[in-house]
Amino acid sequence: MTLLERLHLAGMREVVAVQPVTGGLAALAGIATRRDAPPVFVKAFADPPADDVFAAEAEGLAALRELGGVATPEVILADRDVLVLSVLSERPRSEAFWEQFAHLLARLHLNTTHPRFGWHHDNWLGRRRQVNMWNDDGFAFFAEHRLLRWLDEPRVEAALDAQDRSALERLCDRLPDLLPERPACLTHGDLWAQNVLATADGEPALIDPAVSYLWAEVDLAHVWSTSPPPEARRMFEVYAELTSLDAGWEARMPVIQLRQHLAVLAQFDDDWGAADQIHAVLAPFRTRS
Repeated sequence: MTLLERLHLAGMREVVAVQPVTGGLAALAGIATRRDAPPVFVKAFADPPADDVFAAEAEGLAALRELGGVATPEVILADRDVLVLSVLSERPRSEAFWEQFAHLLARLHLNTTHPRFGWHHDNWLGRRRQVNMWNDDGFAFFAEHRLLRWLDEPRVEAALDAQDRSALERLCDRLPDLLPERPACLTHGDLWAQNVLATADGEPALIDPAVSYLWAEVDLAHVWSTSPPPEARRMFEVYAELTSLDAGWEARMPVIQLRQHLAVLAQFDDDWGAADQIHAVLAPFRTRS
């Protein structure tokens, strides 16, 4: 079924055409032209993994906006088959934009601290359910629900051997030694560089969240590890200053980003180097013969 047909079935009969767009990995997307109304962004899965996927995404956008003060697109429609949002703009190619984004991200993380790790229900990361069962221990939460949970995925099982799996378990056991203890805060959860856009006024805006209360560095690691443009370099310095990050934060990024590499490996035939990154991070934790 085409995006246009999905919109008509959802009651948006004023849509006359949909122009496909690229950039996302898990869903179909396009810009829909409407009679006597501004265009809108539309997203759908060829085969929706569950009934609550888009409702959870809409809730995540609202949480970022209402709790974190982050600009997000307006949700026009969110049902089982289709998500319709207001259209955002491409981000400016400027250091000033990314410095502004650093302030936005720091404000989100500093102003939304929470006593527990998780969320009040599960949501979605791409086409896979993200388990958010509450836990007082961030290391235990991250190990169980963000790392080890991927081991039973068929593509992960095929890519990791028994030594890799044991290495991941050892890494999880050592998380308190590898990472500093940090409070939970509201995180975007899928903050690769392509999910940073702009409002019509050029202000930073975010899309495609997989929110939960987790360590702030989960978001930082995702931006850091997904080829941000050269003009974003200053963003990391500003964020570190605003949040009083210690000097060793860069060394932690590969361990924290392991969660996202496992998620990519689990969901896509072309893993864009995720398996190699996983093996590199796990190498020190493999048993020596």
